[in-house]
Amino acid sequence: MSFTLAIVGRPNVGKSTLFNRLVGKRLALVDDQPGVTRDLREGAARLGPLKFTVIDTAGLEEATDDSLEGRMRKLTERAVDMADACLFLIDGRTGITPVDEVFADLLRKRDIRVILGVNKAEGRQGEAGVLEAYALGLGEPLALSAEHGEGMGELAAILAPMIEAAEETSEEPETDLDIEDEERVISHSKPLQIAVIGRPNAGKSTLINRILGEDRLLTGPEAGITRDAIAVPVDWEGTPMRIFDTAGMRKKARVQEKLEKLSVADGLRAVKFAEVVVVLLDAAIPFETQDLRIADLAEREGRAVVVAVNKWDLEEEKQQKLAELKSSFDRLLPQLRGAPLVTLSAKTGRGLDRLHAAILKANEVWNRRVPTARLNEWLSAMTEAHPPPAPAGRRIRLRYITQAKTRPPGFVVMCSHPDKLPESYSRYLVNGLRDDFDMPGTPIRLWMRSQADKNPYKDRRKKIPSRLTKHVRAGATKKS
Repeated sequence: MSFTLAIVGRPNVGKSTLFNRLVGKRLALVDDQPGVTRDLREGAARLGPLKFTVIDTAGLEEATDDSLEGRMRKLTERAVDMADACLFLIDGRTGITPVDEVFADLLRKRDIRVILGVNKAEGRQGEAGVLEAYALGLGEPLALSAEHGEGMGELAAILAPMIEAAEETSEEPETDLDIEDEERVISHSKPLQIAVIGRPNAGKSTLINRILGEDRLLTGPEAGITRDAIAVPVDWEGTPMRIFDTAGMRKKARVQEKLEKLSVADGLRAVKFAEVVVVLLDAAIPFETQDLRIADLAEREGRAVVVAVNKWDLEEEKQQKLAELKSSFDRLLPQLRGAPLVTLSAKTGRGLDRLHAAILKANEVWNRRVPTARLNEWLSAMTEAHPPPAPAGRRIRLRYITQAKTRPPGFVVMCSHPDKLPESYSRYLVNGLRDDFDMPGTPIRLWMRSQADKNPYKDRRKKIPSRLTKHVRAGATKKS
């Protein structure tokens, strides 16, 4: 396990900015508004030759009750206990505040190595903040500028011996793997990327916490707690996964604040990077307009889709409700016909085994490849059963089909007059591919191509060799 550094401090001292600089990309949302970060976000950091794990945390608040701020503080304290070292960040321009003093005392009482960082230390005002930081009694303060990258070399010099000592103590003797074990390690080396999306308060964070078996993500009755897409690694029943918890997506017209726009954009990026998207619905109000938009988004992005209905433990007439859900699903989301529909309770954990099986099945279908010979036998039978139309008396011939890609499955049909083939016939072929090759619910891409599309000389004027051009011109001169 790699060395872990937790960045803690008051809200708006620059923790997320420093986190982004250490991981080398803009992973955490950054805004002038305090309290943007609420969950723990881990990232692979690199500082010169040093490699380690860094944790971005919520701003430390004095609240200790069950309020949102109190729950955020408990999560941050948990990160401190998980880490090998803690970078306590204060604002050099503001100077030491009573809240800084409270948390400096809290860190002194914990058995953890603490690095005192003074961010925004550029300029005279920042220098004064560095001198003032000695009063916290946490050793020599380190002047930093997360925005401009100042002080990174000094931070690396402090971390180097800590990381070296951690690596020495964590070294384990190598063990010989037999062939079966080695193949299993290789096959599981790349985790399955899962994104959980849905409307606010559908229970996305609660579901992921239940899968993890611990309160890793902030939850509560308030809608919109999650603000940015948090990726958490987990080995779920022997399957390595990386699950993205995303912010709740509301109707575009209701998204007014800049921060919420950033949160939604972060969730959309998570969908694009995912392999399987779990669309989480609330059993009390399923398939609202926004739910349909979210599911359609996942399909348009070409992701494998699993529809999960949460809070099923609160339903009394389960059989009747399930029949209504299936009917509504087929009617409102025909583009996802056959996709898994799973009922579950994130609160109690019931139905998680079905969700796990549905995710693996959806991913297997999403990666499926069909041999060309079988495809062409199928195309011949499909065209024989229902020949393509002949618009304006021009017969359209479907010559052959091949699979061009997977993830999602994509097929190319070579035919005459592809621009004349109606959309309804393409849908007929796509539905046939779903039914005959067992690809329910996954997005299928179908492209019609003409043989002429492959001709590089089409629409080019025929060129006459230069030696013949001279003879043609000479002959034209004699005639004139």
